[in-house]
Amino acid sequence: MLRFRLLRFPLYPSNLSALSPKHTSLCVISLSGTPSTKPRSQMGSYTTSSRSPKLLFRQLFEKESSTYTYLLADASHPEKPALLVDPVDRTVDRDLSLIKDLGLKLIYAINTHVHADHVTGTGLIKTKVPGVKSIISKASDAKADLFVESGDKIHFGDLFLEVRATPGHTLGCVTYVTGDGPDQPQPRMAFTGDALLIRGCGRTDFQGGSSEQLYKSVRSQIFSLPKETLIYPAHDYKGFTVSTVEEEMLYNPRLTKDEINWGSRMNNGGNFGFTVRSS
Repeated sequence: MLRFRLLRFPLYPSNLSALSPKHTSLCVISLSGTPSTKPRSQMGSYTTSSRSPKLLFRQLFEKESSTYTYLLADASHPEKPALLVDPVDRTVDRDLSLIKDLGLKLIYAINTHVHADHVTGTGLIKTKVPGVKSIISKASDAKADLFVESGDKIHFGDLFLEVRATPGHTLGCVTYVTGDGPDQPQPRMAFTGDALLIRGCGRTDFQGGSSEQLYKSVRSQIFSLPKETLIYPAHDYKGFTVSTVEEEMLYNPRLTKDEINWGSRMNNGGNFGFTVRSS
């Protein structure tokens, strides 16, 4: 009988080193850790090295809120357990249809934070797939079946996601990172929500937002990851699908600034703008 569990473990130390709703995106990962992208109209997965279980991965797009939803599953496990990161209400039927086609068992619907710019599909998924558990940060003050904090692990089969607290966009933002170890996918993957976008970041003028906190969160909890770690944000407005820690450390026009210049820009109209739709 398969058991899914949440385990707490210490965070890594902070060492700073330098479409349409039907469409999906394919990211092919080479063993050298160099990502390549193909149009959103294609789907795909990648297989890690022979030392790792097979991770089935899909990047899915919702055009109205420019939101990415991520499907991850342990395809090598007999039950093929899967989870969805940041599901959107408008694309729940699409996502569940894909999961059915792939023969997966959805066990978790998880959110990086409480979203102001799209309506989460988690509740709708729970009405359609009995047994699915919702997960969100304890600090988000939202409703869910399970609440996570920094250092927790979310297991699906023999794979897991590590939880890292990255507040600043909202008080309850977290980043989910694929596990570290010879039996886990390489390069690692970080699902950063709105804390870190590709060449940008989330706005900090929502309730509970803090530009100072966001700057420290990204640099201590995301930029401390290996440079080849793949960055998958919750949104993109320019057609980007994936980046890396190293790229964002070098080229992100916001996070490459020192903290004083960062704060000045974010507090004087430099917040990243979202198109917010009502529920």
